Amino acid sequence: MNVKPIKSNPLLLVCILALLPVMAHGSTLERIRTSNTFTLGYLPDFAPFSYQAADKASGYAIDLCLKIAEKVKSELALPALKIQYQPVSLNDEINAVNSGQVDILCTPTPPTLARRKQVSYSVPIYTAGLSAVVRQDASEALLNVLNGKVAHTGPTWRATANLGLSNQTYAAIAGGVTETWIHQQMRLLGVVATLVTVENAEAGLKLVADGKANAFFAERMVLKHLLGSNYPAAHLVVLERIFEYAPTAMALDRNDEDFRLLVDTALSEIYRSGEIEQAYDKYLDGAGATAKKLFKIYAIP
Repeated sequence: MNVKPIKSNPLLLVCILALLPVMAHGSTLERIRTSNTFTLGYLPDFAPFSYQAADKASGYAIDLCLKIAEKVKSELALPALKIQYQPVSLNDEINAVNSGQVDILCTPTPPTLARRKQVSYSVPIYTAGLSAVVRQDASEALLNVLNGKVAHTGPTWRATANLGLSNQTYAAIAGGVTETWIHQQMRLLGVVATLVTVENAEAGLKLVADGKANAFFAERMVLKHLLGSNYPAAHLVVLERIFEYAPTAMALDRNDEDFRLLVDTALSEIYRSGEIEQAYDKYLDGAGATAKKLFKIYAIP
């Protein structure tokens, strides 16, 4: 009997090989079950949310991730589940999640539309507030505008704001939503100023302390923490004004609803049990009335 040889299709082979990493990636829970390891990604210089502590990590978001780990242990019946801490950088945090290098990014980030093209997000775990650090001897015109003391009355306010904000140097962390926000505000108000970017919040504070920037914009709680620990006598001050609010959450695999459900279940239980207030007391100077209202909104019934 003559058997017709089957010709290989090089294009088909290339397509199959290209899909292998995706197939190998699999679901997060199956990967955890197989390896008996839960890998927590985190930014090591984002205190009080996540920071390096010897060979582990610590902070508000890490504590919440460890609560999620307990839920994973229970759901997968893995009492000896290992916890692995994987530091990541701002440049590779999203890739670390969608490539499967980490199972979850504990450090909270804003779930922007651009990021949601690559990863999914848990329910919010913190409402970030954008604030600024300036020197105590900053110009009165700049302080008035940044503190919102200029009357908001059409063209007059715009011209006055421009006068206070122009010819200044501002700093923000590179690639973040804050950098985008500052550019938008400069265009909106017609401000002629310089924006410099830094790798992290500590570098931004140093620019202001050294007189190389007039203001550094970043998340308020991060600023307060760094100012208290690294610059207690540097004549710097965190402004009371909060320019923008944004819910932040943990990044997860974009195509894994089962794992997302487990994470949201664990976080919702933390909200309802009151454990979230304990975490706020420990790391974030306590929860105010507004935060407590948001706890009820963020928790899924």
